[in-house]
Amino acid sequence: MLRPTHSLLVEYWTIEVLDGELSALRWRDAYGDALVEAAHTNLVVDWQWTVHPWGVALELGFAEADHWARFRALPVVRAALDAVPDRVSGLLIYTGRGGSHGSLVPRRPRPAPNSAAAEAPVPARRVELDVAARLAPAPFGSF
Repeated sequence: MLRPTHSLLVEYWTIEVLDGELSALRWRDAYGDALVEAAHTNLVVDWQWTVHPWGVALELGFAEADHWARFRALPVVRAALDAVPDRVSGLLIYTGRGGSHGSLVPRRPRPAPNSAAAEAPVPARRVELDVAARLAPAPFGSF
């Protein structure tokens, strides 16, 4: 994996492929090398494959937004993305690193609400049924 040796502002994009009829790992085996090669020809500065229980993620870091746009428009990239195992809901493309990475700025703890206690349960109403009246036979001729 290529790592930048100098400080640059890198814009990351993530391509997540979810398992479908076939495993996303098989999709990565078929198209992964072509995607990484296409990224290198479009000046990627950082890339990483991540395997999840539900699929795979390719994180790509580009120094400029137009490098990502050129990469995304390549026929080999479009063909790979069209061939994901689950064509309906198995492809996620978003800016930023994948869900397994932390944020660049740590979160500040939020203050506790005014009342940190849970709401008291409401007592259930007791309902009594007169079962004996319902089991009594109907008078003759009331049908």
